[in-house]
Amino acid sequence: MSGFDAEEIILGPLPKGITRAGEGQYKRVWNVLGHTYWAKAVSETSFAFETLDPPGTGVPPHVHTTQDEHIHVLDGVFTLYLDGQWEKAGPGDTVLMPKGLPHAYYNRGDGDARALFWVSPAGRLASLFDRLHDLTDPAEVVRQSALHDVDFLPPGSVEGAD
Repeated sequence: MSGFDAEEIILGPLPKGITRAGEGQYKRVWNVLGHTYWAKAVSETSFAFETLDPPGTGVPPHVHTTQDEHIHVLDGVFTLYLDGQWEKAGPGDTVLMPKGLPHAYYNRGDGDARALFWVSPAGRLASLFDRLHDLTDPAEVVRQSALHDVDFLPPGSVEGAD
């Protein structure tokens, strides 16, 4: 099984201060099915990560059972499924997804999309990304996700989802 080989992330209180670009305790980078994720802040209470989503990539409909999730779009446009509706979010938009809300996001544009994501509480999402790093089997991604409090909806259950 593929996974991240670096030191395990240990959750603790959120430290104060400024983390300069290219520095910091959390210099982790994950490759998850064509997306690149950079850890920005990890604590007991929240986990923030930046994403680079090339055209044609996306995360199918899923639910975070224990976390609220937020997206702040930096570049590009995301097509989002939010609790039964399809919407678009572009640069400067912030998307709020309470725990238990079925959601998905896709970059259906011609260029890269970038965003800052964060979840609260941090839960086991950072350790999930360690497990998903460089995996190529979507079924294994779904299986690992379920073990880390992220449940994917069955394929075909949401019209318009890839």
